[in-house]
Amino acid sequence: MPDEKTDVVSDVLETLRFKTLLFGRFELGAPWALRLPRKVNASFYVVARGGLRLQVEGLAQPVFLSAGDVVLLPRATAHVLDDGTRKVPRDFITPEQLRASSGKAVRLGGPGATTTLITGCFQFGVDPTHPLLRAFPPIIHLSTQESGGTPSLAAAVQLLSAETAEPGPGSALVVGRLADVLLVQALRAQAVLAKPGEGGWKALADPAIGNALALMHERPGDPWTVERLAAAVGLSRSGFAARFHSLVGETPLQYLSNWRMTRSARWLHESDDSLDAIAERAGYESAPAFSKAFKRRWGMGPGAYRRTPALRETRLSLIDT
Repeated sequence: MPDEKTDVVSDVLETLRFKTLLFGRFELGAPWALRLPRKVNASFYVVARGGLRLQVEGLAQPVFLSAGDVVLLPRATAHVLDDGTRKVPRDFITPEQLRASSGKAVRLGGPGATTTLITGCFQFGVDPTHPLLRAFPPIIHLSTQESGGTPSLAAAVQLLSAETAEPGPGSALVVGRLADVLLVQALRAQAVLAKPGEGGWKALADPAIGNALALMHERPGDPWTVERLAAAVGLSRSGFAARFHSLVGETPLQYLSNWRMTRSARWLHESDDSLDAIAERAGYESAPAFSKAFKRRWGMGPGAYRRTPALRETRLSLIDT
């Protein structure tokens, strides 16, 4: 057992090149409605003032948000936002109108009560099929007003609202970091609040399986077997294997193999280490064995992968359509 358990969430986010993109701040006067199609990147919204109704495609009931609420749509599902006063929105603010704001605070809609909305998205540059990402529900709704809300989430919302209201030198960096905090807070909440069917997040909260994940993340190159992992966390082999699969959605060795390949992809792009060295770090006895596994996972050998350009940095944009 490691002396200090590896932070699996941090390791996943860092390795998968997690990034948030802030689009802008909008003052939306009633009546207003905004329809967003399915997108490449997942959306997040922060309600700095007022309230709104959110209807996500595929969900029967709308979600009502009030000041201080944060909502994330991890699956990039199509959705409608509106002022909540009409059953069927007719006049929609278009994505083009949002894009035209060029990142400045802009008022849209009618002359009625105003809702202040801060919008953005988050993305993962490597392996968005990680079990923790697949386990996201269609919507994550966090409220700073409820008893379960954390002080750090409330502080992040307040700071993000203040910084976007009066941007100054370095604001782009500040709001980017604050948006990062919002996502991490959402992941923390998901680990605690996840329902039994929401696999990966319950795994982090489970003492035995959480410890097993921490061991694999801390020492991915170790010669782990199901027996060794089970013994390390104090479970029988069969009990551990069944519990791991139930909570994570993969067998322990499938998870380990996929995580080794994800880490290896990053090592190839970010280091000059030889294939032999990377193979050893990833727990393979030889470079040929590593190359075969890598090609099976990524569709190309490690040499070809290393020669491809590193993942393109996505430029900050107003809205992702």
